[in-house]
Amino acid sequence: MKHKDGKPHQSDKSSWKVPVALTVVVLCGLSFYLGGIFCSERERYVAEAVNKAVDTPKGTATVPIQIKAVSFPECSAEYQDYTPCTDPKRWHKYGRHRLAFLERHCPPSFERQECLVPPPDGYKSPIRWPKSKNECWYRNVPYDWINKQKSNQHWLKKEGEKFLFPGGGTMFPNGVGAYVDLMQDLIPQMKDGTIRTAIDTGCGVASWGGDLLDRGILTVSLAPRDNHQAQVQFALERGIPAILGIISTQRLPFPSNSFDMAHCSRCLIPWTEFGGVYLLEVHRILRPGGFWVLSGPPVNYQRRWRGWNTTIEEQKSDYDKLQELLTSMCFKLFNKKDDIAVWQKLSDNSCYKKLDNPDNYPSKCDDGTEPDSAWYTPLRPCVVVPNPAAKKVKLDALPKWPERLHAAPERVSDVRGGSAGSFKHDDGKWKARAKHYKKLLPALGTDKIRNVMDMNTLYGGFAAAVVDDPLWVMNVVSSYAPNTLSVVYDRGLIGTIHDWCEAFSTYPRTYDLLHLDGLFSAESHRCEMKYVLLEMDRILRPNGYAIIRESSYFVDAIATMTKGMRWSCRKEETEYGVEKEKILICQKKLWYSKQNS
Repeated sequence: MKHKDGKPHQSDKSSWKVPVALTVVVLCGLSFYLGGIFCSERERYVAEAVNKAVDTPKGTATVPIQIKAVSFPECSAEYQDYTPCTDPKRWHKYGRHRLAFLERHCPPSFERQECLVPPPDGYKSPIRWPKSKNECWYRNVPYDWINKQKSNQHWLKKEGEKFLFPGGGTMFPNGVGAYVDLMQDLIPQMKDGTIRTAIDTGCGVASWGGDLLDRGILTVSLAPRDNHQAQVQFALERGIPAILGIISTQRLPFPSNSFDMAHCSRCLIPWTEFGGVYLLEVHRILRPGGFWVLSGPPVNYQRRWRGWNTTIEEQKSDYDKLQELLTSMCFKLFNKKDDIAVWQKLSDNSCYKKLDNPDNYPSKCDDGTEPDSAWYTPLRPCVVVPNPAAKKVKLDALPKWPERLHAAPERVSDVRGGSAGSFKHDDGKWKARAKHYKKLLPALGTDKIRNVMDMNTLYGGFAAAVVDDPLWVMNVVSSYAPNTLSVVYDRGLIGTIHDWCEAFSTYPRTYDLLHLDGLFSAESHRCEMKYVLLEMDRILRPNGYAIIRESSYFVDAIATMTKGMRWSCRKEETEYGVEKEKILICQKKLWYSKQNS
């Protein structure tokens, strides 16, 4: 096409190409900027929206959320030991391979129960600590399968209205005390405060973890839900920390490099099968320099093989395979005597350099999975190599207990916005809060409260503030919040990752006190308040307490719902008396099912 003067015509595109390109660039940049604003803190934006309603100018009243009164019915008596996400009635839906059916499988929303779980017929207030360590009421945990099956091993025995716990076990016929004494001879670090946190896989009734409490070592006892044994329920009824869980196809809900010691006493886990994936998970959660203790097959096979229904050749082969596997993933045999063998996870990174060889098995994890990712994260048959830059995560580099409780851990700087200064501020804040809580709830700090859960902790500040009281605290970090659980473990406390849109991995009536700080403000955009409160009711013991610290926007609605759960609550001021935040002090009433005698 030509102009009238015969010169070639420049297409109109040349007149708008640059402006359009510029507009596209500007729009892309604007969308990227806005996307960053709305997506960079996905777990906080709803809470900030709530705070807009709460942080009103002086002289302006906060308008709280309003809900109608509700009343929840009783569940039928068959739900007295209901564990929604590990329900035996649903096991047939899942595969038997590697016992995957025993893992968490939560019911869909249309199958969720909206009722109050009843206590067993004849339920009594639990025996108080420390007496509860050795006995509990039979009617509170009316399952005597273990008593019948393990009577010769002295796990427990029934006498009158009580179960008694003599401290026996399959591998400690002389009592758990003598067993741990031998272990301390093999591991001197158990005596001087070096070892503070431990995990017991396949815990039985948690006698090992109970004995360690008297020695200053805090143990997470782990066992799967069982139709009859109720191991975790017995442990918690005794006042010993425990959760439902199994090493199967998913990672355990703990960050990497957390525990100082791991233990397995004839727990029958096939450590060398499936590429050693179970032992690789123990390696992941054990901190560099930490200890793995095994008693039972194939340790001491030379003397024990006849009692294990096998041959000495088979047991020797199993032991050699185990030793070879442990060496390949950078463990060394630390000590061994009688039925106990101890391996130590090496803290020298030179061993892990050998894993760079592509022909080596197991290989180094390079699939992009975060080492601390632990909520529904599949197990990988590879070695999670400790970060060589994290020098103070190693067991011998941590301050000894109790000094480590208030020392700012190195890993606090890995948390977004975390620093030694923020840690110290949080530590001081919770000292003031705990002091105020004890004024509002005089039972806190007495033998009336033993099993405690902090439902949404940051650094474990509440647990640290009450550490001298006769209680223990399960610190829960939301799977949608910054993963601060490694900081909790580095300071010598225990906890787990959890999503409060689902049921917790425990039996009903297993906690004396539930504490939450702004949980509904943080999670109400994802989790329906009704189901969170019903779950709190399920896991709280009758006559147990809840301290609910929440924005004024939610407090009245929560109080209304708790009335429908037969709780009695009162609203209190915070330690600083600010308007935007209130505290509910609640107590769950003891009631019995109408279906029971």
